[in-house]
Amino acid sequence: MTKRNKILIGIGSLLVVVFFVFEIIIMVKQEQASEAASSSSSQASTSSSSSTLNAKYTTSELNKLDLPQLSTTIGSEETKVTIETTDGTIVAKIFNKYAPLAAENFLTHAKEGYYNNLDFFRVVKDFMIQSGDPDNTGLGGKSIWASGTHKNKKIDSGSGFKNEISPNLYFIRGAIGMANAGSNTNGSQFFIEQSSTNVQSQITDKSSYPTKIYDAYKEGGTPSLDGNYTVFGQVISGMDVVDKIASAAVKTNSVTSEKSEPKKAIKITKIIVGKEGAQ
Repeated sequence: MTKRNKILIGIGSLLVVVFFVFEIIIMVKQEQASEAASSSSSQASTSSSSSTLNAKYTTSELNKLDLPQLSTTIGSEETKVTIETTDGTIVAKIFNKYAPLAAENFLTHAKEGYYNNLDFFRVVKDFMIQSGDPDNTGLGGKSIWASGTHKNKKIDSGSGFKNEISPNLYFIRGAIGMANAGSNTNGSQFFIEQSSTNVQSQITDKSSYPTKIYDAYKEGGTPSLDGNYTVFGQVISGMDVVDKIASAAVKTNSVTSEKSEPKKAIKITKIIVGKEGAQ
């Protein structure tokens, strides 16, 4: 399948490809940053296809799965977070059960103030908004296990922690996902899916999706990301704020050369973590 711009923790150049396939990558540190920058005009990555996604499940089995993104109720295995930004408040729930590493990483960073005053350094209208880089360039950030008191080389040996792909979670509108520089390179950067256009036509085999998720893609999302990036949360209130951020006037990012950096900085002021759910 033709590949596209990955959600590089930073790679810039948004490429429009066949079927408008969008991917999110995080560009990290020297070698990766150099390689990514040198190939930004032809950046690509393999998208998951409907023929391989959830291949081991029948449609009947998929339809029996818990689909927590479709409910605004915060369950016992979920955590409420309030993301306060300079453009308004976004309320989301984090899926401790289905993405335990990504959830722990995000929640720990949030409680320790790691995300405070960070920019939404990359906003692409009808795609997503991205933050979580302390350098505010798209090239930085690390997981809680990379260094410091939480350091754990078994989880993150230095290149990031593993993807967590669940048949219960998808990149529908409002999904919160980990940006990365390739499979199993998750750090601190995250993005919120903002597309509000019916994208069901991008799904070639709807039997590989739970029926209710296929229906949810009428409201927007990016199904090409399914199976390639970790979904760990869902916005339950404040999508109007997400839309406002995504609609900000942008300029060219001097580091990535992508026209996606807000002309006026939009910041996360703080993230408030509620009672944490069980895994």
